[in-house]
Amino acid sequence: MLPDQDRDDAESEYDETPEPIKGVTEREIVDIEERAQPRSPVIYEVIRRMGEEEMARPLASLWWSGVAAGLSISFSLVAQAVLRVHLPDADWRPLAASLGYTAGFLMVVLSRQQLFTENTITVVLPVMKRVSAAGLGRLARLWSVVFAANMVGAWFAAWFFAHASALAPELRAGALDIGLELMRNNWSEMFFKAIVAGFLIAAMVWMVPNSDAAKFHVILFMTYLIAVGGFTHIVAGSVETFFLVASGEIGLRAMAFDFMVPVLLGNIVGGTALFALLSHAQVMKEL
Repeated sequence: MLPDQDRDDAESEYDETPEPIKGVTEREIVDIEERAQPRSPVIYEVIRRMGEEEMARPLASLWWSGVAAGLSISFSLVAQAVLRVHLPDADWRPLAASLGYTAGFLMVVLSRQQLFTENTITVVLPVMKRVSAAGLGRLARLWSVVFAANMVGAWFAAWFFAHASALAPELRAGALDIGLELMRNNWSEMFFKAIVAGFLIAAMVWMVPNSDAAKFHVILFMTYLIAVGGFTHIVAGSVETFFLVASGEIGLRAMAFDFMVPVLLGNIVGGTALFALLSHAQVMKEL
């Protein structure tokens, strides 16, 4: 989130003096203004400034924040495994166990850690507003650093849970089942499901600045949809596939070409080519 002063500045660009309303006091007009939802250009500007702020951060800050995100999101796999193991084998178990998937995302987003799929919208909006070689270079710099850092954190977490006896045998078996279910998707299924996941994450980023006290519930609901719908996310899914590799269930080639390539492309298409472009198009005449 932006500091309060920056948010005030963004909103002031679109402030208009409210017209008097017959039968309504000035104090009531203020109440109406406070309760009104901010217009789309205001939300756009808040997210754009967030992107500018992220692209201006030092590489070391981006790197370690990205590593932290890769580590944190591993708890999506752990929480899912815990619920899967302890819930009865019933038709509704996937609906309940999918709640565990939200754990890692809540940790990452509420801690303001760098997650690659969040950046498919936040840092793209500043580049769309003023397209330039320098802007594209800054975008490529941030994407590459954050993605690599996320993968390092995800790999370390997966290796730890596979080899450090941190998980009970039944939890380890549950985590393996989750990863093997993911790998049953073919290339095209991985890709198209990733488009949906990328769109949902971008929508979550768009909603969070306006959610205030409901931020927790917005993150929970949008990431729950990814899990319960079986959609694919490059960072959360990398923990699952790295865990399979570390456990000897699949090879690096299968992980890279059958999972990572289609899901990475799909998340970028869903978050950038679809949601970010649509978000820019709906406000570009008002900027």
